[in-house]
Amino acid sequence: MATENPRLLLEYLAEGLVDDPDAVEVEQFEEDDGTIVLELCVGSDDYGRVIGRGGRTAHALRAVVKAAAAGDGSHVLVDIVD
Repeated sequence: MATENPRLLLEYLAEGLVDDPDAVEVEQFEEDDGTIVLELCVGSDDYGRVIGRGGRTAHALRAVVKAAAAGDGSHVLVDIVD
C-alpha cells in the first residue's frame, strides 16, 4: 500500500491541472534497485499544462511526489511521457 500512495497522489494532482482528467494515466514500474518509476500520460492538449512554463509545474509535481514517497521510505522518479 505504501508504494501505491505516490501513484495516487500524482494522479490526483495531474487530474486537477488538466482539462481532460479522464485522459490522465499513471503507470508504475519498479526497477531492480527498488526505485519506483511513475510514468504520467495526459491528453495531447494538456502536456503544456502539466509541464508548465519553463518546466516549473513538472518540477513541482516531482518534488511533491518525491517528498510523499520519502515519508514512506521509497525512492520515486516521475516521467512525463507522450
